[in-house]
Amino acid sequence: MAMKKADMEQCSVEYNGRMQAAQNAVSNGLFKSAVNLALEACPYIDGMMQYARKYEAQEFDSVSAFDLVLAYAPLLLDSKSLTKIAEVLDEYRRIERNTGDDLGEMLRAAHDCVWMNHRLWNHLEAHPDCRQDELGQTLGGEQNHWRYVVESWEHMGLVQRTPENNSHRLSLRTRLGQPVPAKCSDCGSQIVAPKAMLLEPVRCPQCGANSCFVLLTSESSTGNP
Repeated sequence: MAMKKADMEQCSVEYNGRMQAAQNAVSNGLFKSAVNLALEACPYIDGMMQYARKYEAQEFDSVSAFDLVLAYAPLLLDSKSLTKIAEVLDEYRRIERNTGDDLGEMLRAAHDCVWMNHRLWNHLEAHPDCRQDELGQTLGGEQNHWRYVVESWEHMGLVQRTPENNSHRLSLRTRLGQPVPAKCSDCGSQIVAPKAMLLEPVRCPQCGANSCFVLLTSESSTGNP
């Protein structure tokens, strides 16, 4: 059934609003929240694209919601979000037809990256203080990929890179099973829970919201919520 102009325009508004919030979340270091917001924007992509192509003469090489999920889900070891993207593409086949990117191939590559990044994380847990320049030799694959991942994890606060002899020694800042302090993004209350649990939205014991928790450093957790 064809969409009315008002419906397409509303889809555009809903999509752009969620993607603006997602980009703000990335800027604030809330990467899992950003992925979730991008996924919330996905049901509006088809209508948004129809509106942009028909009334704004816009063509699409890529879709920003997909780009964001494909960029951050592998770094978060989050295959579930990639599966949700595949479900959207299966439901709205027109999206891929009207996009320059080969989204199917990009999804397959992202799933491969999740598997590779799991291997890297397990290696870092089993071999503390390993050298960054030896990852390609040890794990196989492209050294450039491993460098990109560990630099991204450093930016996300997951890995520490210590310079040494034209490379870096790598260590995890915290292990996934280690309890860490975190703050509810809805009400600001603080909890301590295993880090692996906090990589997904969980129910806040204070306000009851299904919230994405912001991981805190030991210094920041001593202040007021």
